[in-house]
Amino acid sequence: MTHNKQLIWPWMIAGIGFAALVGAAGFRSTPGALVEPLQDEFGWSTGTIGFAMSVNLALYGITAPFATALMERFGVRKVTAGAMALIALGSGLTVYMTAAWQLILLWGVMVGLGAGSISLGFVATIGTRWFVKRQGLVTGVLSAGGATGSLIFLPLVTALSESAGGWRSAAVVVALVAAAAVPMVLFFFREHPADLGIPPYGAEEVVAPPAVTGSAARHAVDQLKSAARTKPFWFLAVSFFICGATTNGIVFTHFIPAAHDHGMHRVTAAGLLAVIGIFDLVGTILSGWLSDHINPRILLAVFYVLRGVSLLVLPQVFDDKVTGFMIVFVVFYGLDFIATVPPTITLCREHFGMSAPVVFGWVFAAHQIGAACASTLAGLARDSFGDYAPAWYTAGLLSVGAAFLSMAIKRAPAESETKTLTPA
Repeated sequence: MTHNKQLIWPWMIAGIGFAALVGAAGFRSTPGALVEPLQDEFGWSTGTIGFAMSVNLALYGITAPFATALMERFGVRKVTAGAMALIALGSGLTVYMTAAWQLILLWGVMVGLGAGSISLGFVATIGTRWFVKRQGLVTGVLSAGGATGSLIFLPLVTALSESAGGWRSAAVVVALVAAAAVPMVLFFFREHPADLGIPPYGAEEVVAPPAVTGSAARHAVDQLKSAARTKPFWFLAVSFFICGATTNGIVFTHFIPAAHDHGMHRVTAAGLLAVIGIFDLVGTILSGWLSDHINPRILLAVFYVLRGVSLLVLPQVFDDKVTGFMIVFVVFYGLDFIATVPPTITLCREHFGMSAPVVFGWVFAAHQIGAACASTLAGLARDSFGDYAPAWYTAGLLSVGAAFLSMAIKRAPAESETKTLTPA
């Protein structure tokens, strides 16, 4: 019976986590689809809306290490349920906003904090607690939750924003989905395999959960101080900063308005982003499997180079209709979209051991700060130059630079995977 529970429960927890990540991705799917509807109704500039998106993206990242520490201190179930409730509240209240500061507060702050609490730090926590074998694969599957959420919600949000209910109907749908996830997490999620008397998947013995006492914020900061004394942390953080800038920051936020600048209908452009989500799902799961078998720093370098090439050619690919060249871009960029996540988490686990979830939370914070910077700067570039081309070229060159940073990361000794960082 224990053996059966060991086989079933880890994957059940991963499934619940996947569903929560899909729900959290709902609101993150809305920015690019709602830029123009918000401009049409309120007259806000691309830069103003981009700033609200930047606040969301920055908090989405900065919250991650503290939320991960809170999960270790108070439990994943409580933190996740509270985060989903915050997303639902922030999304629902946007239907009443009339000023730009309300967009920043609701869309930027509230949803940013909620989504940041259910981000890739959450993925790292589940993978580290519940799996010894297949960690790369499960990390890839969970990371693909965001892509799946985008695939589901992006076409829906775009279509709803052009319906009689406008963008408000889209916000309400996202709020309801987030609210529906709260009871699922509260009733079915379990904190740790030891709570069920079973080992993690692939382990032989039950592993007691590490005791975490004191302030969760202090714990998160202590882990940062310890990790920041190492070169691998900075190589990972800077390369992931670039990763965020070249995915969530520019493509996920500005692809639809950029395509519309070239005459493409917004629903068509949203459909292309959804197709990117399909290939992202495939690419991220494949990346997770490859991370169990291939040197992860080599994987990262390859992924960043491919992304850079894709972004450098994108300005020449835009058209008022879907061309063969655009389909090629969508396939290659989609396969690579967040394929960088599993090897990055693997490298964090190799270098920082049991401290990996919180340390990766800080690396992910860098990712979202990069996304926030790119979201704002790309919007300002569009306002200043009337075109997104400089932003695409800059993003492509940065991606190639991230490949060199990835190759600079040395492999850690095997015993590092069981250590815990201690503050100086």
